[in-house]
Amino acid sequence: MVQVKVLGEFFFSQVLHKPIYDVDGRLVGRLRDMAVRWDGASPRVSGIKFAKGLQDHIDINQIEQWDERGLRLKSGLAPDNVKLLREDEIYVGKWLLDKQIIDLKGSKLVRVNDIKLSWVNLGDMSDIILVAVDIGLNGILRRLGMSFFTRSMENNQFVGWQYIKPLENRTANLQLSQEQSRLSQLHPVDIADIIENLDRQERSGFIDDLDNQTAAEALEELDLDTQVEIIEQMDSERASDILEEMAPDEAADILGELPEEKSSELLNLMEPEEAREVMGLMQYPEDTAGALMTTEFISFSAGMTAEETINQLRELAPSAETIYYLYVLDADKVLQGVVSLRDLIVSQPRAALGEIMSVRVVTVNHHADHDKVFEVVSKYNLLAVPVVDDAGVLLGIITVDDVLETVLPDRSSLDTFSPLIMPRLRGWRWGE
Repeated sequence: MVQVKVLGEFFFSQVLHKPIYDVDGRLVGRLRDMAVRWDGASPRVSGIKFAKGLQDHIDINQIEQWDERGLRLKSGLAPDNVKLLREDEIYVGKWLLDKQIIDLKGSKLVRVNDIKLSWVNLGDMSDIILVAVDIGLNGILRRLGMSFFTRSMENNQFVGWQYIKPLENRTANLQLSQEQSRLSQLHPVDIADIIENLDRQERSGFIDDLDNQTAAEALEELDLDTQVEIIEQMDSERASDILEEMAPDEAADILGELPEEKSSELLNLMEPEEAREVMGLMQYPEDTAGALMTTEFISFSAGMTAEETINQLRELAPSAETIYYLYVLDADKVLQGVVSLRDLIVSQPRAALGEIMSVRVVTVNHHADHDKVFEVVSKYNLLAVPVVDDAGVLLGIITVDDVLETVLPDRSSLDTFSPLIMPRLRGWRWGE
């Protein structure tokens, strides 16, 4: 068994620009970058770039000595010792340093501020291995030449290379190897924050690592302009799959902002039922309750018992926008009453919904403007308001968070919102 001996550990920032001497002590250049090959768990240094502008480097096997004073070669700088950058090699400084990775624990993007290397002896040969990336303040201080501050800072922030995927191309951001399985565990708001901090080119690759449902939930937390930009850049098949997973009102808003040709293409790729719902919402003028509502509500008939309703609710709840209000409809889908989730739970199992429902239902007409919707939600402290047509047929519901996003798009303004609504809103947002 080969015994591994660590000859030294150092950071990329500490050796950058250090002098390189040949066997006779003559200066042949300075360390401009390191070529690395990623053919195992950790990338290995394969060469040292020694001059500006050149795409070649000194083979790592020519390094005899390496310390804080610089590098010394085993021989002179002969042509045989200089290698061109290969397809499977990348430069540390150019393509790894300052790239972003996802801190899954902190649910945020972080930057590669420095890179930790280890010089190890493997029997009759030695290797320089990239051990970890430094994502903390210490890495920045080292690069600024202020490493004396790092001695008093014990909490280094490292991510091991074993958790990072090899780059698919030389300009991509680094990705954690556990990213796909753990990203779906993050809150959609946190994923949306990460997406917002990526540039346009990076967003596409990031969303490719998300399943359709996770991508849809995250997109729903973004502003409309960003949603449209992302969907427009996507492959049409994938975009239509994600739109199907989104709430119909959200999908309608996005499709309404896309060019007509692109919008029609995506609607044709969606499942017919989902496409019909979305197209129906797209017919409403922007400043109407119909444009703001979602068709994802839960309704039952008056003759159903509380026990039957609860059993069905377990199946229907995952696809509903909210389950706190259950709407009672007749055979023509006319709204007859509403049952709160609380009243349903405390009712006798055999009690019919028609007996426990409230018939004093506050509604808004589908042609009502946003000011009217806001007035009704605020006045009656509703978590959701049903939207009906002129005949009283229930068409959809508008939840309080959609009202807030429309009337108060700047969430920093929420402190000015009605003190009566806010406590209930917080319970609704986090209670599901």
